[in-house]
Amino acid sequence: MKVRGASGKRRGVALIAVLWLIMLLSFIAVATIRVVGFDLDVASSNIHGFRAKQLAEMGIAVGANPAVERIDPILSQWSDGEGFEVRLISEGGKFNINQILMQEDMNLLQNMFIDWGMDIDQAAAVADGLADWVDANDQESLNGAEVAYYEEIGRINQPFNRPFYNLDEMRLVRGMDLVEALRPDWREWFTVWSGGGLDVNEASAEMISVAAEVGVDEAAIIPEMVRGPDGERDTEDDTPFQSPQEALALIGVDGSLRPDILNRFSANETTTRIESTGISVGAKRRIILVVRNRTGQPAILERTEEVVP
Repeated sequence: MKVRGASGKRRGVALIAVLWLIMLLSFIAVATIRVVGFDLDVASSNIHGFRAKQLAEMGIAVGANPAVERIDPILSQWSDGEGFEVRLISEGGKFNINQILMQEDMNLLQNMFIDWGMDIDQAAAVADGLADWVDANDQESLNGAEVAYYEEIGRINQPFNRPFYNLDEMRLVRGMDLVEALRPDWREWFTVWSGGGLDVNEASAEMISVAAEVGVDEAAIIPEMVRGPDGERDTEDDTPFQSPQEALALIGVDGSLRPDILNRFSANETTTRIESTGISVGAKRRIILVVRNRTGQPAILERTEEVVP
């Protein structure tokens, strides 16, 4: 009887071991299937991502064609659930931060920041901090920040003492964190690529208002005139201005009496941002090309690529 009990016990242990082994093998099989499935998803994503990038490249080729206008239907092409969408955006609709600082137009920056919710002291500090970042000396402006300030917070070799190469560099300047908190879309207001002042044919009423030192309702007259009788931009009845003086006169600003305001504007900026988004089976890739003189002798100023969520 004791022998039989020991034998039965061994068989029971063996059965449990077999069951555990089967369970372990099942877990391994499931894990393997999941890993293989994940690898297939990754491979599929890479394939579709590559295809989306190809489509975005096709969009860039279309958008870079000088014969293509912003309202051209060829800028959007789709077939079997994949295709590209291209936007042609003038860089003139934004403020060139380097030009503002080169002209030492601190009043413009201060007025802008005050409109965004800063008090006078805060606005002056950010404006002077931006000026100190790009000037060629280490002399601190009245409300600015130079080497000593940045070293104190553990950042060496700052400020760069040169013009901004991109908008991300602006975030390094003292006080720009407050700007970002008050106005998360501040990047939509600035550029480093335009060839001159704010383009009266491209800028929003809010931007024109700040630069011309008039109310937004008054400034709205300019984009309304540009849109023409149908009230829509980029249509055949658009009436763009040929000079900033012509536009400013409509809102009661005499450029000869206020050359400081006149210098903030331009007309018919030639720098264009081409944004091409390619889509293939859910994968999205975007290529951004900044081109000067797209319709003449084009020069590529910047090219970036990004994965779109």
